[in-house]
Parts: sequence; C-alpha cells; structure tokens
Amino acid sequence: MTSQARVTSVTTDARMDRYRMAESRLWKAFGLEPIERAVPVGATGATVRVQEIGVGEPTLFVHGTGGAGAYLAPLLAALPAVRAIVIDRPGWVTSDPADFCARDYGTIVSETIGAVLDDAGIDRVHLVGASIGDLWVLRFALAHPSRVGRVVLLGGGPISPEISVPPFIRLLRSPLGRIIVRLPERPGMFRRQLEGMGHGASLAAGRIPDEFIAWHGALSRETDWARNEREMVRCIVGRRGFVDGLVPTPAELVDLRRPTLMVVGSRDPVGDHETWQRFVAGLHEGDLELVEGGGHLVWLDEPSAVGSRVSRFLQAPAAYGDGLVQT
Repeated sequence: MTSQARVTSVTTDARMDRYRMAESRLWKAFGLEPIERAVPVGATGATVRVQEIGVGEPTLFVHGTGGAGAYLAPLLAALPAVRAIVIDRPGWVTSDPADFCARDYGTIVSETIGAVLDDAGIDRVHLVGASIGDLWVLRFALAHPSRVGRVVLLGGGPISPEISVPPFIRLLRSPLGRIIVRLPERPGMFRRQLEGMGHGASLAAGRIPDEFIAWHGALSRETDWARNEREMVRCIVGRRGFVDGLVPTPAELVDLRRPTLMVVGSRDPVGDHETWQRFVAGLHEGDLELVEGGGHLVWLDEPSAVGSRVSRFLQAPAAYGDGLVQT
C-alpha cells in the first residue's frame, strides 16, 4: 500500500486561479462571499483550508467525497443565523494531504478540527458532516465531547457497521482508480454521477444550477483532490471492507451524549431508511429526517427545507448535556 506521505501537490498558480474563479461564481450564485484562511495543523507545517461565512452560532462543516466545502453553498445560503466554518479536508483544494496510512484516522480528525477551532478562538461548536464528513464529526464528538454542542449528519456515510463500501469507493481503491482520477471531468460525466447519487429528478427540474456543475468540473481539472482522496481511500478500505476501528461501533455511539439529527434522502444509495432508523435508535438522543426524493447530497434537492430543519435543530433550547450555554 502506498503511503499518502508520497502524494505531493502539483497544483500550479494558474490552475488554482482557474479553480478559484469557478468557486467564486458558485458562492456568488447563492449570495455568499466567504473569508478564507489557512490553518496550521500539528507540528509538520501542514495547513488546512478554512472558509468562514456569516455570524451566529459557531457551526463547523465537513464535506464528503462528492466535493469540497463549497458544495455546501445551497445549504449555507439557507442558514442565515449561523457562523459557518467550512473545512476543506486534507488533500482538497489547498489543504495539504495527510498520511492516513501512517496515522490513526481519528487522531488526524481530532488534530485538524481542534486546530481549526483553536485558530478561530472557539471553545465549543455545533458540527455538521456530509457523507464521510459524518464520520469526521462523530469521531470528534466522541473524542472531545466538551467542545461539541449539537451534531448534524447529512446523507449516509461510513458510520454504521451495516454500511458496506460504496461501489465507487471500491473502484477508486482498485488499480483502475489510478486511471479514473486522471480522466478529465466533462459536464455530462458529472451529471451521470449526480444521477447515480439520486439527484436525477433535481437535475431534470433544473434545481442544480449550472454554476455547481461548472465548479465541480474546475475542481476535478484544476486541483489534485481525486488523487489525494484515492490515497486516503486506499488507507481506510481493505479487501473485506473498511479497516477495523474506522467505523464507530454501537457501543461507542451509545456514549455520544449530544443531540444528533440525521437528514437522509429517500434516493440516497448509501444505506436505506430502515438502516438509518436503526442507527439513530442506537443513539442516546437521535432524530431522523427523511427527505422524499432526495439523494446523497440531500441539500441539493431541497435546500430550503433541509436548511430550515437544520436551523430549527441548531437553534433549539439547550437541554442538559448539550455542551453549549444558551444566552
């Protein structure tokens, strides 16, 4: 297995300029203009890219494999009372890659999120994850409960022993994945990927804007996210599935004493409604919201409805154990 430490960024200034133009158009399509900074993580000199939007309850967002943090723009536009702190995971856009083969996944998660919170001067925060970002926020909440208020999980992810490795992730890990990550992404290719994630109806109805499609194409052409993500996948997926210790066990999750909301689409190919009902039932204080007709990136299909549900959850009066003091 190739260590991710061998992956180095070859993103040139010209490529990054082209990417930033597409990303800026996406943010502006939703009336957003984030402030960007690079946050040092650990003693290696590595940094992680953070974008911040809005004022209100500090809420940290972690994306999945479907795109960098900017793909949350439709949701963030529907969360006006949130101070959104959006991480680009290691290896995405300008965030330095991490060696997921050499170090424990949960340790990398804790160091990264902890560094971002410390840099922003935040003691406690709400957490919102999407796809594998769900794993990030759960791992951090389990390791550092005193720093976490409420937890939101968007779409299915590697957070239940019932979930097998998705076909695309298995393909990415395979030798063929080396070729796949070098293929130039065309708009039609990405549209087919979105259809496979359950977003066909939204595409047909024009609910997914052209700026989103163009941004993802620039992300794939102008940055090295795909190669870096493949190296991460090769470290966390073995021949029989996810490596031991990656997915939280039911015994771990029952100790998660933080209110948790999971929002999934009925067309999400990662798990099904019954799977996530059982998952949420195993939490100390969990709730499940099903978006009929929604896909894996559920906020793309119903940004206003998902945003409203998430906003109500985050703004609910604190119960004992929430970890945040309401004023």
